[in-house]
Amino acid sequence: MAVHEIVIAGFGGQGVLFLGEVLAQAALSEGREVTWLPAYGPEQRGGTAYCTVVISSEPIGSPVVSDPTVMIAMNRPSLDRFEPSVRPGGLIVCDSTLTGRAPERTDVRTVAVPATAIAAELGAPRAANVVLLGATMAARPILTAESVRAALDGMVADPQVRARNVAAFERGAREGSRP
Repeated sequence: MAVHEIVIAGFGGQGVLFLGEVLAQAALSEGREVTWLPAYGPEQRGGTAYCTVVISSEPIGSPVVSDPTVMIAMNRPSLDRFEPSVRPGGLIVCDSTLTGRAPERTDVRTVAVPATAIAAELGAPRAANVVLLGATMAARPILTAESVRAALDGMVADPQVRARNVAAFERGAREGSRP
């Protein structure tokens, strides 16, 4: 199995770190090796936040990701910062509602999803991150949808929020499976 090195980036408060934790929990439930490394600026809400997640079937030597295989960009500054670092043949998933542009790379697969608009349409404005997670897993099925849903269920106590997350994940998966 390949090693998947993922960078998730956006503004603090968008659920960037939560998304990384969901991936890490889902990977653990599948018996994979995983690291999760958060990073954020001096102000958590509104500042720049990102995390890296490494998923592998073999032991992981370092949690540091310099050339990710997958990048999820939740805003324009994140897309601008991390797009050049994605490994050729990698995947870039971005929230086109907030990036204002599609990725420019031609040597990677790109999926632009209006995640913030979709989340608002679903009545779950804070679930744009989960829309992007669904799109990512559909475009590159690193983990099973079942393990990701189970991780979301285990990390969200409120049943109404869980239901909205499932709807957001499924809608994102439909968006990410488009050619």
